[in-house]
Amino acid sequence: MEAWRVVILTLCLHIYVANADPIQDKRALLEFLTLMRPTRSLNWNETTSVCNAWTGVTCNKDGSRITAVRLPGVGLNGQIPPNTLSRLSSLTVLSLRSNRISGLFPGDFAELKDLAFLYLQDNDFSGPLPEDFSVWKNLTSVNLSNNDFNGTVPESLSRLGRVQSLNLANNSLSGDIPDLSGVSTLQHIDLSYNNLNGPIPSWLQRFPTSSYQGVGGFSLVQPPPDLAHHELKPRQKPKPHFLGLTKTVFLLIVIAVSIVLLAVLVFVLAVCYLRMKLSQGDGIITDAKLQKKGGMSPEKFVSRMEDVNNRLSFFEGCNYSFDLEDLLRASAEVLGKGTFGTTYKAVLEDATSVAVKRLKDVAAGKRDFEQQMEIIGGIKHENVVELKAYYYSKDEKLMVYDYFGNGSVASLLHGTFSIYDPTMRLNYSAMVRPGLSNSNRGENRVPLDWETRMSIAIGAAKGIARIHRENNGKLVHGNIKSSNIFLNSERNGCVSDLGLTAVMSALAPPISRQAGYRAPEVTDTRKSSQLSDVYSFGVVLLELLTGKSPIHTTAGDEIIHLVRWVHSVVREEWTAEVFDVELLRYTNIEEEMVEMLQIAMSCVVKAPDQRPKMSDLVRLIESVGNRQASLGPDPKPKSENGASETSTPGEI
Repeated sequence: MEAWRVVILTLCLHIYVANADPIQDKRALLEFLTLMRPTRSLNWNETTSVCNAWTGVTCNKDGSRITAVRLPGVGLNGQIPPNTLSRLSSLTVLSLRSNRISGLFPGDFAELKDLAFLYLQDNDFSGPLPEDFSVWKNLTSVNLSNNDFNGTVPESLSRLGRVQSLNLANNSLSGDIPDLSGVSTLQHIDLSYNNLNGPIPSWLQRFPTSSYQGVGGFSLVQPPPDLAHHELKPRQKPKPHFLGLTKTVFLLIVIAVSIVLLAVLVFVLAVCYLRMKLSQGDGIITDAKLQKKGGMSPEKFVSRMEDVNNRLSFFEGCNYSFDLEDLLRASAEVLGKGTFGTTYKAVLEDATSVAVKRLKDVAAGKRDFEQQMEIIGGIKHENVVELKAYYYSKDEKLMVYDYFGNGSVASLLHGTFSIYDPTMRLNYSAMVRPGLSNSNRGENRVPLDWETRMSIAIGAAKGIARIHRENNGKLVHGNIKSSNIFLNSERNGCVSDLGLTAVMSALAPPISRQAGYRAPEVTDTRKSSQLSDVYSFGVVLLELLTGKSPIHTTAGDEIIHLVRWVHSVVREEWTAEVFDVELLRYTNIEEEMVEMLQIAMSCVVKAPDQRPKMSDLVRLIESVGNRQASLGPDPKPKSENGASETSTPGEI
């Protein structure tokens, strides 16, 4: 009996340790946060779990210690207070880049013996670098660029046995370049634009010339190789020409001077062009364009862009910890191309997945765009996909959302197929083409049961009704369709892609499947309203009831408009033929399906003023759902002989 008590106590102790917060590490970070005064709100407080909820913080597997702190671009100010971060003795990753941190390199960082990745670039650090880097034996990647460090480059860097990347560019370092030839693991180094002395050592010359631009008077203009290895032997003295110089020497001098002057001219023009762009607030985020900016690295160019307020703008309460540079580095997968732009799934370095919408044809200026984003980002509702952040520059407009792994309602209803785009070298999923009939649904797709379809309808209705209450009851979604509705964690409908019609160019003529969602007045005027949202929502309801796309084809390749087809079937009193064959497997739902069909038909009438409001639709659809719930157990699928089976339909 005593042995069992010991076992139980041991298990309880393990469970307690596994769920306990690292109290000392937590206090150290709270002290750090209080003194650094970040301009971006962080969700750090005593009551929440540091390992499960705090922005930018990662713990080890058992939650006993903090191992990573990533706070790029959160507006940290001033000097790092002593005896705060240095108390995180198990820290392996520290990223404080793109902030406003000043002062000397923290001496107590020497206590962080396990540190492997250190990113302090794009701050205002000054003074000398640490003398003894060898205290960090696990250092793998170090980036201290774009600060104001001075003094010499420490010789102790040569004793780092694991370092793969070292970036000290754009500082005020002086003295000789240390001998790092023995660091066999080094794969990337950047010492450019410092005050280091030449000549360039042979070990450094194996790296790209951009790694030591501006070091030791290095210039891209090198002496011709035949002169560098000139063989000295007696020869006939050539006749002097042009100020006592031979013709060959004179031509070489002229060529060298011309190249230097041309390089200076190009440099001056590039600087003038860059200043002009910066003054205009221009932000360019594609890798190809970044590489053209006078050899400037993407990291440096993005930081310059951010210095003129071209940062990702996060909304209060957002627990993400990344910046524009992280999005540049993220692996991207195209999820779909819609009315207002292309949506990507971006997987960041810490394995976080987000959805990034890259807008096209934005007509609004920066101020109007930001005001609209603030309205959209202020909507917090369980049935509205929350806007987490946005980015605006002259050339790029981005919106960042949570990524929903279950897919959209369109993919759940109609299945997906894979497309390979050789120009992008990406595989991505797209919705079933409008020209395909419903018999072409995915083979492994699990049918949506009636309960799930009702949850989608109720959730989407609540979300749209909430959107319509925003901005003094004037906000319009403008792009309601099944590919913009997702399942949230409770498996209810959740609406995305809202409020963009106010900042986009006039809607283009609808093409293919998108045409099936637009109200007649939108097709005529190209302007959306809350009543046109009701029409689009009605089409989604018909989609849920029929299982058909808004525009689809028959076996004879006849193009069918869903709304017109439903009207014709109901008019001929063949209502049963409207419903999805997958729903006919269930018993005791016929009455609810007919009621939902009547609600959908009221939404898609031609006259806008005869359509119901979204608040009324929520009440009507909930009454149908509540009536079904009051009938008792969930409807069962029928067997082949018409009897009800004992098992419920499998969940998707």
